[in-house]
Amino acid sequence: MDLILCHTTADFDALGAAVGLTRLLPGSKIVLTGGSHPPVRDFLALHRDEYSLIERRSVNPEKIRSLTVVDTQQRARLGKAAEWLDLPNLREIIVYDHHLGQESDILATRSHISSVGATTTLIVEQLQQQQISLTPAEATVMALGIHVDTGSLTFDQSTPRDALALAWLMQQGASLSVISTYRDPGLSLQLQQLLTEALENLEYLYLHGYTVAWVTLKTDSFVPGLSSLASELVELTEIDAILLANEYPLGESDSRLTVIGRSQIPKTNLNLLFQLLGGGGHSQAASLNLRKVDSQAILKQLLDGIKAQIPHPPTARDLMSSPVRTILPETTIAEAQRILLRYGHSGLSVVDAQKQLVGIISRRDIEIALHHGFSHAPVKGYMSRNLKTITPDTTLPEIESVMVTYDIGRLPVLENEQLVGIVTRTDVLRELHQEREEERGRGEQTKTGRRGESNLNLPQLQNKLTPRLWQLLTTASQEAEKRGWHLYLVGGAVRDLLLAQASGTLMIKDIDLVVDGFHKSADVGAGVELAKALQQLYPAARLEIHGAFQTAALLWHKDPELDSLGVDIATARTEFYPYPAANPEVEASSIRQDLYRRDFTINALALRLTTPHAGVGVQQAVPLLDFFGGLIDLQAKQIRVLHANSFIEDPTRIYRGVRFAVRFGFQIEPQTEEFIRYAINSGVYDRTAQENSRTPALQTRLKTELKHILEAPYWKSALQLLDNLGALQCIHLSLKLDAELLRQLRLLERCLRRFDPQPTLIHWEMRLETLIAHLAAEYRAKVAKNLQLPEDSIARLKNLAKVQTEVMTLLPTLQRPSQVVQLLRQYDLPMLILIAVQSPRSLRHQIWEYFTVWANVQPLLNGNDLKKLGYKPGAQYRQILDDVLAATLDGVIKDKFEAEEFLAQQYLK
Repeated sequence: MDLILCHTTADFDALGAAVGLTRLLPGSKIVLTGGSHPPVRDFLALHRDEYSLIERRSVNPEKIRSLTVVDTQQRARLGKAAEWLDLPNLREIIVYDHHLGQESDILATRSHISSVGATTTLIVEQLQQQQISLTPAEATVMALGIHVDTGSLTFDQSTPRDALALAWLMQQGASLSVISTYRDPGLSLQLQQLLTEALENLEYLYLHGYTVAWVTLKTDSFVPGLSSLASELVELTEIDAILLANEYPLGESDSRLTVIGRSQIPKTNLNLLFQLLGGGGHSQAASLNLRKVDSQAILKQLLDGIKAQIPHPPTARDLMSSPVRTILPETTIAEAQRILLRYGHSGLSVVDAQKQLVGIISRRDIEIALHHGFSHAPVKGYMSRNLKTITPDTTLPEIESVMVTYDIGRLPVLENEQLVGIVTRTDVLRELHQEREEERGRGEQTKTGRRGESNLNLPQLQNKLTPRLWQLLTTASQEAEKRGWHLYLVGGAVRDLLLAQASGTLMIKDIDLVVDGFHKSADVGAGVELAKALQQLYPAARLEIHGAFQTAALLWHKDPELDSLGVDIATARTEFYPYPAANPEVEASSIRQDLYRRDFTINALALRLTTPHAGVGVQQAVPLLDFFGGLIDLQAKQIRVLHANSFIEDPTRIYRGVRFAVRFGFQIEPQTEEFIRYAINSGVYDRTAQENSRTPALQTRLKTELKHILEAPYWKSALQLLDNLGALQCIHLSLKLDAELLRQLRLLERCLRRFDPQPTLIHWEMRLETLIAHLAAEYRAKVAKNLQLPEDSIARLKNLAKVQTEVMTLLPTLQRPSQVVQLLRQYDLPMLILIAVQSPRSLRHQIWEYFTVWANVQPLLNGNDLKKLGYKPGAQYRQILDDVLAATLDGVIKDKFEAEEFLAQQYLK
């Protein structure tokens, strides 16, 4: 006998999963181990004969061969049927469940536990795989299981898999009318009476913007359907969480307590709280049953647990952009429009001479004024003076309420009557979306353990970094917090942390930190101040301060613990390019603007290292700031640019995009590729170079990117992708990676491996020189100067054509090895390599033989030998030794004796 066991007080999910299993396990029977929910009981009163149900009392334990348990992993939830799990004659115990994170006390031979909204979904997926069809009655009860356990796909634990399972069940003939009847059957008369009592006795707690309610109902006996009553109370009172307790006697000295919990508060997990007392369920819905306990003490313990879990809601301080871009009332409409265009804002705050906020002007206001020809009018005539403002401590729910009530898209944040920030509708929507994504991510992480990327917790982050580096970041965040600043780990380090494997530490050599204010504005010197404070704590680090914007770097060199680590620290900033390929103009801004100025979405990620509120305690999650979909692009393995003009402003971003694509095995997103090709084909770089004496993005910054590419092991693939995009034009308009250039690059690698194995040459520079040498002779030196190559490289490329002509003219005419050596030894190794890779095979063979054989031949005699032979020291020594070497190379003399005879014939003593 093969049995399928539903847990006590079976719900529709347990019944639906069991019915589906009877098709997967032909001949098996369903046992309801102890009662059912009232809707299930009413459903079975009409439909019991459609399913393979038997009574527990009719089972002969000696004949049981296998047990399959659905929708639970706890023996206690199987009632007396739990005794069957210990039968010696059992061949197999199988468990199907969707409650992850629970400790099972059932010794199953096989388990099917997954992160879905209903256990029935797991059964549906197996039925689909085995192409098993259902009857309408079977499909209906299974659909009821998914509907009820997922709230018709509205509960947070609902997944796309549940939706697909429901769709398939509808195809199998599930009755919508029956589902509608039993999914929400309404409250029984007894429950309606208890609802009235509960509404009169509910107690409330308001904490961090959320309302928690609780009530204890005392009855004479067990009341079925309390979960429906709890859901009804949440809906009627619009509370965020409820604890519904029911206490009733079992005898003179015994009693039972049932507690039903429901929560709609993000980041709370009722399952964890109820498990501590022997109950369980989901993060949003859980229950427990206890005997002989102090009901009020239990309720207080659960209530304290919920209060501890309720998160501090984000405040304006966390959401706002700071510093705020402001203008004076006398600013013209035209100038206001220019500022909006430069910074991409949708409105501007207007302040008077004392920095007091006096109004706000929106992009729409400016556009209307321009439309009517008032470009020279002051903004004070068009700004809105009827302002709604908030403080830094205004919570997200309060901000949302103000925006909705007054239909306002921008709320100034005032502290001591000074404008310290601005919160926009976009900020609010993004935060709400991020909270939902984080909650979904936490749910999936709890269920699957695979969603660490979207919200790194402290152990995950700490385990990926070396202990010393982790301590450095912790110290930096503490120093920033002392000054009222947020500190963010940004850019490539965040990307690499998210890409890193779960096990093992990640060796990061370069770290970028950004300082941003949250209750004190972080001005232009904040990064330097923080760097100086850290240097006092880490005296082994060298402090460097760069440029007018006051960025700072801490540099360690072969430190025993931090090795050669570089930490750049800057204040959050925004940038504006005065013309394409120029150096950007930068100024203090917010972390969001700082991330927006970066090249690609996968590099526009930040991890906040500081906590948002003092006194919260140890931060258990490190919030990931992802304003532009970088995490999605990491998962999709694609390189996507942040805005359409990115490559026009800075062509080196093309090279970085190619470098990242090849390095990580990513694809360049199609629209990003279109932007690249448009920028290149527009001719903007050539025009810019002609119109401006300084184009750093086509000079020093391009050289830096070429260095990163040409010294990497993937340089060939990167060059091929750059050529495919037409991006080698950034070096010179005529440069293309044709078959001849590819051949020369292959020959170059052979030369470098053979003649410079140590190496003594800078190989990436040799690759770049080979690229430049492929250009027409008149362009080579100019390109080398533009890229600011070393003087010897510039000279070599300038003289290459002349030297190459000389060598290629003379070399074929030389018959003796000594003549070849005399010609070639006047040139250095890099010059001869450049000539060799461009020469025909016959000449290249001679140069190759020079390197491998003739250049290594030494004269058979030296100066001491000449002195012993009686030749007077002097200028003739050099000529004598050259003649000996030539004779040796040409085979005229073969040993020292012949060399001495050769000298006796050629030179007088």
